[in-house]
Amino acid sequence: MNENLFASFIAPTILGLPAAVLIILFPPLLIPTSKYLINNRLITTQQWLIKLTSKQMMTMHNTKGRTWSLMLVSLIIFIATTNLLGLLPHSFTPTTQLSMNLAMAIPLWAGAVITGFRSKIKNALAHFLPQGTPTPLIPMLVIIETISLLIQPMALAVRLTANITAGHLLMHLIGSATLAMSTINLPSTLIIFTILILLTILEIAVALIQAYVFTLLVSLYLHDNT
Repeated sequence: MNENLFASFIAPTILGLPAAVLIILFPPLLIPTSKYLINNRLITTQQWLIKLTSKQMMTMHNTKGRTWSLMLVSLIIFIATTNLLGLLPHSFTPTTQLSMNLAMAIPLWAGAVITGFRSKIKNALAHFLPQGTPTPLIPMLVIIETISLLIQPMALAVRLTANITAGHLLMHLIGSATLAMSTINLPSTLIIFTILILLTILEIAVALIQAYVFTLLVSLYLHDNT
Protein backbone atom coordinates (compact mmCIF):
# COMPACT_ATOMS: atom_id res chain seq x y z
CA MET A 1 0.00 0.00 0.00
CA ASN A 2 1.36 3.39 -0.98
CA GLU A 3 1.41 5.74 2.00
CA ASN A 4 1.82 8.86 -0.11
CA LEU A 5 -1.65 10.27 -0.75
CA PHE A 6 -0.51 12.32 -3.72
CA ALA A 7 1.58 9.64 -5.43
CA SER A 8 -1.32 8.76 -7.75
CA PHE A 9 -1.37 12.33 -9.06
CA ILE A 10 2.25 12.28 -10.23
CA ALA A 11 2.48 12.09 -14.02
CA PRO A 12 3.67 8.57 -14.92
CA THR A 13 6.77 7.87 -16.98
CA ILE A 14 7.89 4.95 -19.15
CA LEU A 15 11.65 4.48 -19.32
CA GLY A 16 12.05 8.02 -18.12
CA LEU A 17 9.74 9.43 -20.81
CA PRO A 18 6.40 11.06 -19.88
CA ALA A 19 3.45 8.79 -20.57
CA ALA A 20 0.77 11.44 -20.09
CA VAL A 21 0.43 11.97 -23.84
CA LEU A 22 -0.29 8.29 -24.44
CA ILE A 23 -2.80 8.27 -21.59
CA ILE A 24 -4.56 11.34 -23.01
CA LEU A 25 -4.77 9.70 -26.46
CA PHE A 26 -6.12 6.42 -25.03
CA PRO A 27 -9.77 7.37 -24.19
CA PRO A 28 -10.81 8.09 -27.83
CA LEU A 29 -9.81 4.52 -28.71
CA LEU A 30 -12.57 3.25 -26.39
CA ILE A 31 -15.35 5.01 -28.32
CA PRO A 32 -16.98 2.29 -30.47
CA THR A 33 -17.64 2.92 -34.14
CA SER A 34 -19.71 0.99 -36.63
CA LYS A 35 -19.00 0.11 -40.26
CA TYR A 36 -22.45 -1.38 -40.81
CA LEU A 37 -25.69 0.18 -41.98
CA ILE A 38 -27.58 -1.03 -38.90
CA ASN A 39 -25.95 -0.19 -35.59
CA ASN A 40 -25.95 -2.40 -32.51
CA ARG A 41 -27.51 -1.35 -29.21
CA LEU A 42 -24.28 0.06 -27.75
CA ILE A 43 -23.63 2.41 -30.65
CA THR A 44 -27.32 3.35 -30.86
CA THR A 45 -27.29 4.27 -27.16
CA GLN A 46 -24.04 6.19 -27.63
CA GLN A 47 -25.46 8.18 -30.55
CA TRP A 48 -28.64 8.91 -28.61
CA LEU A 49 -26.65 10.27 -25.65
CA ILE A 50 -24.49 12.42 -27.95
CA LYS A 51 -27.55 13.86 -29.68
CA LEU A 52 -29.27 14.51 -26.35
CA THR A 53 -26.19 16.27 -24.92
CA SER A 54 -25.61 18.26 -28.09
CA LYS A 55 -29.24 19.37 -28.21
CA GLN A 56 -29.12 20.38 -24.54
CA MET A 57 -26.07 22.62 -25.05
CA MET A 58 -26.78 23.97 -28.53
CA THR A 59 -30.44 24.98 -28.09
CA MET A 60 -29.56 28.46 -26.80
CA HIS A 61 -27.00 29.19 -29.54
CA ASN A 62 -27.46 30.95 -32.82
CA THR A 63 -26.16 29.65 -36.15
CA LYS A 64 -22.64 30.93 -35.51
CA GLY A 65 -22.47 29.38 -32.05
CA ARG A 66 -23.64 26.01 -33.34
CA THR A 67 -20.51 25.70 -35.44
CA TRP A 68 -18.79 24.82 -32.14
CA SER A 69 -21.06 21.80 -31.57
CA LEU A 70 -18.51 19.20 -32.72
CA MET A 71 -15.79 20.69 -30.53
CA LEU A 72 -18.03 20.85 -27.45
CA VAL A 73 -19.34 17.31 -27.88
CA SER A 74 -15.79 16.03 -28.36
CA LEU A 75 -14.75 17.93 -25.23
CA ILE A 76 -17.43 16.46 -22.98
CA ILE A 77 -16.75 12.93 -24.25
CA PHE A 78 -13.01 13.32 -23.70
CA ILE A 79 -13.35 14.69 -20.15
CA ALA A 80 -15.99 12.12 -19.18
CA THR A 81 -14.00 9.12 -20.46
CA THR A 82 -10.79 10.43 -18.89
CA ASN A 83 -12.48 10.93 -15.52
CA LEU A 84 -14.06 7.48 -15.61
CA LEU A 85 -10.82 5.73 -16.58
CA GLY A 86 -9.12 7.49 -13.67
CA LEU A 87 -11.39 5.60 -11.26
CA LEU A 88 -9.79 2.30 -12.22
CA PRO A 89 -7.16 0.92 -9.82
CA HIS A 90 -3.53 1.86 -10.51
CA SER A 91 -4.58 4.33 -13.19
CA PHE A 92 -3.72 7.98 -13.80
CA THR A 93 -6.28 10.75 -14.21
CA PRO A 94 -4.97 13.59 -16.44
CA THR A 95 -7.78 15.89 -15.30
CA THR A 96 -6.24 16.04 -11.82
CA GLN A 97 -3.43 18.08 -13.36
CA LEU A 98 -4.12 21.81 -13.27
CA SER A 99 -1.79 22.37 -16.22
CA MET A 100 -3.83 20.10 -18.48
CA ASN A 101 -7.14 21.65 -17.44
CA LEU A 102 -5.72 25.12 -18.09
CA ALA A 103 -4.54 23.89 -21.48
CA MET A 104 -8.16 23.00 -22.26
CA ALA A 105 -9.82 26.02 -20.65
CA ILE A 106 -7.64 28.89 -21.87
CA PRO A 107 -7.85 28.23 -25.65
CA LEU A 108 -11.61 27.60 -25.52
CA TRP A 109 -12.23 30.69 -23.40
CA ALA A 110 -9.92 32.81 -25.58
CA GLY A 111 -11.64 31.56 -28.72
CA ALA A 112 -15.06 32.51 -27.35
CA VAL A 113 -13.87 35.96 -26.23
CA ILE A 114 -12.10 36.67 -29.53
CA THR A 115 -15.22 35.58 -31.40
CA GLY A 116 -17.23 38.09 -29.36
CA PHE A 117 -14.82 40.95 -30.04
CA ARG A 118 -14.78 40.16 -33.76
CA SER A 119 -18.53 39.79 -34.26
CA LYS A 120 -20.12 42.00 -31.55
CA ILE A 121 -17.47 44.34 -30.24
CA LYS A 122 -19.99 46.84 -28.83
CA ASN A 123 -21.82 44.19 -26.84
CA ALA A 124 -18.53 42.68 -25.71
CA LEU A 125 -17.28 46.02 -24.41
CA ALA A 126 -20.67 46.74 -22.83
CA HIS A 127 -20.10 43.82 -20.43
CA PHE A 128 -17.32 45.80 -18.77
CA LEU A 129 -19.70 48.57 -17.72
CA PRO A 130 -23.27 47.76 -16.56
CA GLN A 131 -25.95 50.21 -17.59
CA GLY A 132 -26.75 52.93 -15.07
CA THR A 133 -23.40 52.81 -13.30
CA PRO A 134 -22.62 56.02 -11.33
CA THR A 135 -19.75 57.98 -12.86
CA PRO A 136 -17.39 57.74 -9.83
CA LEU A 137 -17.67 53.94 -9.88
CA ILE A 138 -16.89 53.50 -13.58
CA PRO A 139 -13.08 52.94 -13.25
CA MET A 140 -13.52 50.49 -10.38
CA LEU A 141 -16.25 48.49 -12.15
CA VAL A 142 -14.22 48.30 -15.36
CA ILE A 143 -11.29 46.86 -13.40
CA ILE A 144 -13.55 44.40 -11.55
CA GLU A 145 -15.25 43.22 -14.75
CA THR A 146 -11.89 42.84 -16.48
CA ILE A 147 -10.57 40.71 -13.62
CA SER A 148 -13.75 38.61 -13.60
CA LEU A 149 -13.34 38.02 -17.34
CA LEU A 150 -9.68 37.05 -17.09
CA ILE A 151 -10.29 34.70 -14.17
CA GLN A 152 -12.90 32.61 -16.01
CA PRO A 153 -10.47 30.03 -17.49
CA MET A 154 -8.72 29.68 -14.13
CA ALA A 155 -12.08 29.05 -12.45
CA LEU A 156 -12.91 26.40 -15.05
CA ALA A 157 -9.62 24.57 -14.57
CA VAL A 158 -9.53 24.83 -10.76
CA ARG A 159 -13.14 23.62 -10.42
CA LEU A 160 -12.46 20.48 -12.45
CA THR A 161 -9.10 19.81 -10.77
CA ALA A 162 -10.42 20.29 -7.22
CA ASN A 163 -13.50 18.10 -7.64
CA ILE A 164 -11.67 15.19 -9.25
CA THR A 165 -8.70 15.39 -6.88
CA ALA A 166 -10.89 15.58 -3.75
CA GLY A 167 -12.85 12.51 -4.78
CA HIS A 168 -9.70 10.49 -5.47
CA LEU A 169 -8.17 11.49 -2.14
CA LEU A 170 -11.33 10.55 -0.24
CA MET A 171 -11.49 7.17 -1.96
CA HIS A 172 -7.81 6.60 -1.15
CA LEU A 173 -8.35 7.41 2.53
CA ILE A 174 -11.45 5.24 2.91
CA GLY A 175 -9.78 2.40 1.01
CA SER A 176 -6.77 2.59 3.31
CA ALA A 177 -9.08 2.59 6.35
CA THR A 178 -10.89 -0.48 5.02
CA LEU A 179 -7.62 -2.34 4.57
CA ALA A 180 -6.37 -1.34 8.01
CA MET A 181 -9.62 -2.34 9.76
CA SER A 182 -9.84 -5.72 7.98
CA THR A 183 -7.47 -7.29 10.50
CA ILE A 184 -8.99 -5.56 13.54
CA ASN A 185 -12.78 -5.48 13.37
CA LEU A 186 -14.78 -7.25 10.65
CA PRO A 187 -18.16 -5.50 11.22
CA SER A 188 -16.50 -2.08 11.03
CA THR A 189 -14.68 -3.20 7.89
CA LEU A 190 -17.99 -4.12 6.23
CA ILE A 191 -19.48 -0.75 7.12
CA ILE A 192 -16.48 1.16 5.78
CA PHE A 193 -16.43 -1.01 2.65
CA THR A 194 -20.10 -0.21 2.04
CA ILE A 195 -19.29 3.49 2.36
CA LEU A 196 -16.47 2.98 -0.14
CA ILE A 197 -18.84 1.38 -2.65
CA LEU A 198 -21.34 4.23 -2.26
CA LEU A 199 -18.52 6.76 -2.64
CA THR A 200 -17.37 5.04 -5.82
CA ILE A 201 -20.87 5.31 -7.27
CA LEU A 202 -20.90 8.98 -6.27
CA GLU A 203 -17.51 9.52 -7.94
CA ILE A 204 -18.81 8.02 -11.18
CA ALA A 205 -21.63 10.56 -11.09
CA VAL A 206 -19.19 13.36 -10.22
CA ALA A 207 -16.94 12.38 -13.14
CA LEU A 208 -19.84 12.72 -15.59
CA ILE A 209 -21.27 15.84 -13.96
CA GLN A 210 -17.93 17.67 -13.95
CA ALA A 211 -17.46 16.90 -17.64
CA TYR A 212 -20.92 18.32 -18.33
CA VAL A 213 -20.36 21.40 -16.13
CA PHE A 214 -17.00 22.20 -17.75
CA THR A 215 -18.46 21.95 -21.25
CA LEU A 216 -21.64 23.80 -20.31
CA LEU A 217 -19.68 26.75 -18.91
CA VAL A 218 -17.60 26.93 -22.08
CA SER A 219 -20.89 26.87 -24.00
CA LEU A 220 -22.24 29.73 -21.86
CA TYR A 221 -19.09 31.79 -22.48
CA LEU A 222 -19.59 31.18 -26.19
CA HIS A 223 -23.25 32.15 -25.97
CA ASP A 224 -22.33 35.48 -24.34
CA ASN A 225 -20.01 36.27 -27.23
CA THR A 226 -22.03 35.19 -30.26
